[in-house]
Formats: sequence, structure tokens, C-alpha cells
Amino acid sequence: MSERNGGPRIAFEQVWKKFARGELHDSLRDLVPATVRRLAGRGPARDELSGEEFWAVRDVSFEVRPGEALGILGPNGAGKSTILKLLTRILVPTRGHCSITGRAGALIEVAAGFHPDLTGRENVFLQGAILGMKRREIRSRFDEIVAFAEIESFIDTPVKRYSNGMNARLGFAIAAYISPDVLVIDEVLSVGDLRFQEKAFDRIQEMCTSGIPVVLVSHQLERIASLCTHALLLERGRVAKRGTPTECIEAYLESARNSDPAAAHMSGLTFDALSLESSLPVRSGERAHFRLSGTVAAGDDAASRDFTLRVRALSTGRLIFSASARECGASLPEGGTFEVDVELQFNVAPGVYGLELAVWDAETRRDVVSGPGVTVRVEDGALTFSGTSHLLPRARVLPTAKAAGASR
Repeated sequence: MSERNGGPRIAFEQVWKKFARGELHDSLRDLVPATVRRLAGRGPARDELSGEEFWAVRDVSFEVRPGEALGILGPNGAGKSTILKLLTRILVPTRGHCSITGRAGALIEVAAGFHPDLTGRENVFLQGAILGMKRREIRSRFDEIVAFAEIESFIDTPVKRYSNGMNARLGFAIAAYISPDVLVIDEVLSVGDLRFQEKAFDRIQEMCTSGIPVVLVSHQLERIASLCTHALLLERGRVAKRGTPTECIEAYLESARNSDPAAAHMSGLTFDALSLESSLPVRSGERAHFRLSGTVAAGDDAASRDFTLRVRALSTGRLIFSASARECGASLPEGGTFEVDVELQFNVAPGVYGLELAVWDAETRRDVVSGPGVTVRVEDGALTFSGTSHLLPRARVLPTAKAAGASR
């Protein structure tokens, strides 16, 4: 379909992709008989697996239209980067079809295509030509690219003398200023130092809001939540969840908790459910209400009848709050089911946060049960501040002798 009728510019239709473990044919002697067996119908078909092969992507479908941004998240090995390589035609599908309409801006391994003996200036023109830009287009964008990369003094130096950061900045600037019809991004929001990362994020956000379709792969969950209109969670090459970024982030964290070896340990306390009772988003400074339920085995000691509440910033994974149920004023029964209402005041900066439950063993200093969790998106509210949390400051101006004299 065309952009005029609102059709998708990025299409991924029932795509499968297989790989071989190790080198399937490391010599002509191995390759020839394998080819003959396939031609004779005695080997696996192209879209079937042999004993040394596996599916990296299995029956994945999605589409992205102008003005939409799709976030793809999942653990390592889930198939995220394979999907981007299929979209950018680095790989071809084993089954299914994928396509991009228009010029694709691919922010993947941003400095990988540089020729080390060419200068920065020459590499800008080389990369632009590879990406399909005409010389006059590259020339019109050249000053913006160099200024964004912050390498004006070194633009005529061979890139083999650049630092890793300089290479990454120049590669990002080229890819981000080619005026693409479609944007494909893979874990490039960590290029350069912290200041440049924020600058890169702002540029990508600007491109996302310009109306072009975007596909973003990132382990930085806050970036998925901030940039994307919808998301996919991948597990072992399959789509495990599709929905809003918040829904997929919550499913991802829940899956990570369930795969934690600590969850396999036995405990007298088990969790059944945890839910957010307040509506989203929560405003900074507001209170949010949660409800959790579970069961306590009869006869367990008091230490087994307590659990830990944790709040984690999903942008960094950093723990920002932790307290036991007893410290929050809740004592569980000696046996049977229980329900607990929890109220937390989110004196935090806007962002996405996760509330987690766990049973902590003080002797082994580890979780013995990983409980459920929920995701909370916090937006600007009554509190105005910079930083990660609000410390409810109080300040007053003290009178001085000089000020007192001036008042007379």
C-alpha cells in the first residue's frame, strides 16, 4: 500500500528465519553432498530444520504506518536484532515476506561502514552515497552532520585516528540526517558520553514525532515507553505479547522475574496477584494504590510471613525504594490467604517505574521467592524539580543585620 491511503511503510508478514549452530558446511567436500541430497529430495527442505538448525524468528507479523513507532523488546537471543537485519535486507527470510517502502534510515552499528583511511569528510560522502543520497543532498546536510557530531576540527583527519566516541558520533549524525522515509534503530542510544546520548535521544524523538514510521529495539525500557506508540515482546523468536509499551514492559519484567532461579525456591509465603488500583498516568507527587494477595502456610515462623516491596526506575534498572511489609505497617496472618492494600506517594521524576514483590532471605542475602510486579507511568504533576526524587524541601530566608538596617 502507499502512504497516500495510509498503508504501512514497514510490513512484516508471517516471517520465519532459521540459522545453523556452528558452521554447517566448512568445506566444499561437505557442501557438495548436502546440495545433491537436497536436489534428490533426501535432505531437509529450505523451510524445514535439520538437526543442526534452529528458528531465530518464528511466525512474526507486524506493520508500522506513518506516525507510528513500534518498540521491540525481549531478552538476549529473543530475535530482536535478527528482525532488524531482515527489515534492512542484511538477511532474507526463510519463510514469509518483509518490506520497507521508501528510503530507510538504519541506526544499526552506526560506524561499521567507515573506511579507516578516508577522512571524516570523505566518509560522510561515501556513507551518504551508499544510503542512496545524491551529492547535492549530502552537501546540503554536511554542515548539520558535522556540527551534530561535534568533530569540526577533525573532519579532514582519517577516521582511523578517531576515538571510538568520535566514530560513533559521526556515524550517528550521518544516519540521523539523511531525511529517511522510515527509521530503524538498534541500541544506538548509548553512543558517546551522557550529554551526547541525550542529544541523540532528542534527535530521534524529533524524527519520531515528524510522522515517519519507526522501529526501535532497545534494552532501555524508558526509551521504549517514551518514543513508541505500540510494542512487541519477543521470547525465543516468537511474539509473546503485543500492545502498548507499558503493557509489554510489564510483561517483560514479569517474564524476567518468573525466569529467575530464585523463584524456584520453596517458601511458606506465596503471591497470587498484584494490581494497580489507581488510574494511569500517576502525577508526580500523587499517591498510587495497589492491592496484592497471597497465601501463608500455617506453622511458618514470623520471618516467613514478611515480604519486600521494591520500586525500580525502569530507565536505569536502579532500585529507588525498598521496604518490608512490616515496615509499611502490614503484619500477615499466621496462616491462610491474605489481601494487602499498599499506598505509595510517587515523589519522583516523570518516567516509568516498576513495583516488585519478593521474599528476602537475610541469611543467604537473596530472594527466595520472586513475586508479581506492575508498571507505573509517572508524568509531570504538582511537584516541579530536577533529579530523580523529590525530598520535600523546606527553606526560609534568615534575617541579617545588613538586611535589618536596610529595612529601616
